[in-house]
Amino acid sequence: MAKFKVVFYETENGECPVEDFIQSLDNKMYAKVLRTVDLLENNGTDLRKPHSASLGNGIFELRIKQGSDISRVLYFFFIGNIAVLTNGFVKKTQKTPEGVISLAIKYKADFERRYSK
Repeated sequence: MAKFKVVFYETENGECPVEDFIQSLDNKMYAKVLRTVDLLENNGTDLRKPHSASLGNGIFELRIKQGSDISRVLYFFFIGNIAVLTNGFVKKTQKTPEGVISLAIKYKADFERRYSK
């Protein structure tokens, strides 16, 4: 039984950036992302490197490597053992692009605004 529920963030107009990203990946990377999401479901806040790392501001990244290709899926934790996947990118540089983190922070604020009791 999974300890955490993983949900995909959706914008108010129904777009799902993380789903679009995951769907865009090749089959091997796609499968590896889904396996890493399973690890998040089963381990939640206990998931650490090499599979997960904190980026600050309550944002974390799932770290996925397939051969020489590296993908990242950003997420945050929400009330009641929920992990919300926000967006993702294919890693091309050493540092996570600031814009990608800013987007995740924006999505987190939007999600919390809409779903906090």
